[in-house]
Amino acid sequence: MGCAESDAAIATEGLLIADLRGIESHGVARLSGYVRLWEAGRINTNPHIRIVHETPSTATIDGDAGLGLVIAPWAMQVAIEKAQQVGTGWVSVRNSNHFGIAGHHAMQALTYDMIGIAMTNASPLVAPTFATERLLGTNPIAVAIPANKQPPFVADFATTTAANGKLEILQRKNADAPLGWVQDCAGRPTTDANALKKGGALLPLGSDREHGSHKGYCLGSIVDILSAVLSGAGYGPWAPPFVSFLPLSPDSVGQGLGHFLGAMRVDAFRPADEFKQHMDNWISRFRSAQPTEGHERVLIPGDPEREAEAQRWAAGIPLLTPVIEDLQQLAQKFGIAWP
Repeated sequence: MGCAESDAAIATEGLLIADLRGIESHGVARLSGYVRLWEAGRINTNPHIRIVHETPSTATIDGDAGLGLVIAPWAMQVAIEKAQQVGTGWVSVRNSNHFGIAGHHAMQALTYDMIGIAMTNASPLVAPTFATERLLGTNPIAVAIPANKQPPFVADFATTTAANGKLEILQRKNADAPLGWVQDCAGRPTTDANALKKGGALLPLGSDREHGSHKGYCLGSIVDILSAVLSGAGYGPWAPPFVSFLPLSPDSVGQGLGHFLGAMRVDAFRPADEFKQHMDNWISRFRSAQPTEGHERVLIPGDPEREAEAQRWAAGIPLLTPVIEDLQQLAQKFGIAWP
C-alpha cells in the first residue's frame, strides 16, 4: 500500500499479536478492510504524525489519517516518555483509524514497570439503552498491570456484549448470534448475525436494562468522550465507519477516529518491586478461589489470551477459509507470491 517498511512492520506486529492471542476478529482477517479503506482514500500510508498540544503530562496527537496500528504505538510511546519524566502520561489522539486490539498498546507499558491504559472509539454500531439508533462504537478498554513472578494482569474488552469482529466470525461460519448480542431495526432482541446489515444494532455490555446495559452504555460513552471529544476526533454517530463502502458523515464534528492512551509509573505510587509482589499475591489468591460447579478454575484477566498465545506459538495460527481466500485475493491484487 506504500507504507514505510518500519510502519508496515509495526502494523504487521499488531495484527499478528491479535491472532496469536486468539482475538481473530482483529488479526489478519482485518487486512482486506484496511486495504479497502486505503483504496477509498481514507488511509494515508505516509502520515506526518505530530503532537499538536501538550503539557508535561499530557499530549494531543494528530495522526494525519494514518493506520491506527502505527499511530497508537507512537502515541503510547509519548505517554510512556511523559510518565518517565513526571510519573504519568496521558495522550488523546485524533485523525486516526482502527488500531487493532487495545491490549497490544496497553501492554507496551509493562516492560517499563508501568500500568498501561488504551481505549478507542469506533464505527457507530451500538444502540444506547432504550434506543434504536446506532450512536456508539464497541469502544474497547484495555488495562495492563505488571506483576513479578505471575504473568501480568491484562483486561481487554469491548464495552458491548460482544465485539463486532465476533459477529463477523459468526457471519463467516453462517452461525446464529447468542441472544443478547444484537437487536433488530425495531429494537427487538434477535439472533441474526447479519442484523447490522438490516438496520439493527449491537447492544451495550449487559444486553438490556434488567441486566445492566445502562452500565455498558456509560462505559462506551466514557471511551467516546475521552478518545474523541477530548482530542477533536469524530464522536458518536459522526465517528467514521470501518467499512469503506459507507460514506463519511457530511456534517462531521471532528477528524477520523480517536484514541486515549495512558501510562502510570508504578513507583510514582509505591516501590515497583513491592507493588509487583503484592500483585503476585493478588493474582495467586484469585486463582485459588473455589470454582463453581462445572468449572475447573478461576481465571485472571489475560489468562485466555496468554494461553492461546503459548499454544499458537507452538502449533501455528489457525485461519478460517474465508480469511485465507481474502489473503489470496490480496496477494493476487498486489502481485505477491502466495506461499
